Amino acid sequence: MIKVLLVDDEPLVRSGLRAILDGETGLEVVGEAGDGAEVPALAARLRPDVVLMDVRMPGIDGIQATRLLLEGNRPDGTPAGPKVLVLTTFGSDDYVYEALRCGAAGFLLKRSRPEEIIQAVRTVASGDSVVFPEAVRQLTVPGHDQAAAKLLAALSGREQDVLAELAAGRNNSEIASALYLSPETVKSHVASLLAKLRVRDRTQAVIMAYETGFIKPGARRTGG
Repeated sequence: MIKVLLVDDEPLVRSGLRAILDGETGLEVVGEAGDGAEVPALAARLRPDVVLMDVRMPGIDGIQATRLLLEGNRPDGTPAGPKVLVLTTFGSDDYVYEALRCGAAGFLLKRSRPEEIIQAVRTVASGDSVVFPEAVRQLTVPGHDQAAAKLLAALSGREQDVLAELAAGRNNSEIASALYLSPETVKSHVASLLAKLRVRDRTQAVIMAYETGFIKPGARRTGG
């Protein structure tokens, strides 16, 4: 059973999400919060697997709440708390970008279809990230972080290929098919590149790739 905590200052939004998720086999809404300030205590008591987090709330917003939830990371940098899936009205919301930088596993538009919401919850609960390439491109602006560029340059050719596929929004099975690799090999490459880039998850790796210009919108890398 995947346990979900809903965080949104609009009761109507929470009711809609609860109706969608509670009606699905294997998903259970264990609690609700209308303010980010309530989240740490609720998460500690209810131990949800996934937190659906609105980013724009009065008081403590979703960015601060995400940071509070994930600040107790393990020594290797991986989150010790629940997975955070950000909810937003606009795909280009800067609040979303900051939440992803704080460790959120992905984001959803509030107008997403019920099946998309259900799949996203299952995806992040399983340890993957929800990456929407077009939206990430809108959120990120290529910069000149030389330290990050050096980390990216240190990736092997195959790891660079896998990162390019991640930036295209593909999952492990799709990457395996595109690069003629086994899913197990892809999983190994993903784990290796995350460690080399010193990032928490796929979303963070994709953000780094776009920020540094390693991946350019519309560009397509070829395997090697």
